[in-house]
Amino acid sequence: MSTSLHRICVSLTLLTVTTATLPAQNTALIAPLELTHGKPFVMVMVNGKGPFRFVVDTGTSAEAFVTPELADQLNLPVTGQVHLSDPSKQGGQRVPLVRLQTLEVAGVVFTDVKAARHALSGADGNCDGLLGFELFRDHLLTLDYPNRRMTLGFGSLEPDGERSVLPFRTPYGIPIVSLHIGDIQIDAQIDSGGTGLSLPEGVVPQLKFDSDPAAFGVAESISTRFQLRAAKLASDVHLGTYIFTRPFVEINSAFPLANLGSCAMQNFVFTFDQKSGLVRFESSQQTLRLAATPTPLRILNAPEYKPVNNTLVPIG
Repeated sequence: MSTSLHRICVSLTLLTVTTATLPAQNTALIAPLELTHGKPFVMVMVNGKGPFRFVVDTGTSAEAFVTPELADQLNLPVTGQVHLSDPSKQGGQRVPLVRLQTLEVAGVVFTDVKAARHALSGADGNCDGLLGFELFRDHLLTLDYPNRRMTLGFGSLEPDGERSVLPFRTPYGIPIVSLHIGDIQIDAQIDSGGTGLSLPEGVVPQLKFDSDPAAFGVAESISTRFQLRAAKLASDVHLGTYIFTRPFVEINSAFPLANLGSCAMQNFVFTFDQKSGLVRFESSQQTLRLAATPTPLRILNAPEYKPVNNTLVPIG
């Protein structure tokens, strides 16, 4: 099985502020979600044209990405450049930064959106662009997987003793929460653009598996290739009060963080409150099972543990 694995950082050459035009605050702002291989897609209008198919990726801290084809089709003006790199630091590339006058999704019109012009994977069907976590910083973002809808709301979440509402931190602009495997606590990024549950190689000696982890695929970053392994855990994974019973996990040697992707999110309604730094998990099931991912693993960000550099933005 061949798989593609990327960690990309973006060094912005131009800082801007994106605003949004909102309906009255008691208005429901809902967009249907299309789930392809577990990943959430919505239809988006750009500069009054479309609709276009964009993936919603909480594992990307940038506001948006557009494909070169869409940028050319809409004649989007270039306003600067972004620098893409990976953890190996052996290479990198600069890609154009383009300006979207308007971007509309779920009834909200965002203005003056800066987007990286960059090719996106076609493994999940046609994809014209990407909506990153940063775009929704002023909203309550809800991804309702069971009912297949995305909601943009108002207000704030309240702590509940970390039962279903957990604090998250964003040192890289991506939401990071704590998972527990037995007595071990692991930081995990919530990545709707990712696939299953991935664990870093460094934690493997502390864990027990039903069988020895075996080769699962070949991962590829911008400048390096490495082997992925996978296995079924012999213990449970706890997310707040929810339990993944002895789940199938991928193991990678590139990332210091775990990655909670969309396949692990399918039974949940996730609500992110970026202003309060809280995320709420809701599911009709307290105990869940997680089998092997249905498609080759493709994780699009893996921030390194180091002091945050505000000129670098990890994307997925």
